[in-house]
Amino acid sequence: MTNVPTPIQLQKCLSGVDYPARPGGLMERAREQGAGQEVLDALNRIPDRQYDGPNAVSKAVGELK
Repeated sequence: MTNVPTPIQLQKCLSGVDYPARPGGLMERAREQGAGQEVLDALNRIPDRQYDGPNAVSKAVGELK
């Protein structure tokens, strides 16, 4: 199983995101916040859809295999 970031790691990297947001916007914000590769990889792998808040992003990342 691939390592996935914790919800706390995700939220630190996604502070200030205007929801709803898509993965591309989430990745852009995470990069601006200095996110590590683990967070960027996870955001790159979540389904390409609109996320309505941080809990939805955390759930999608948690479902990655």
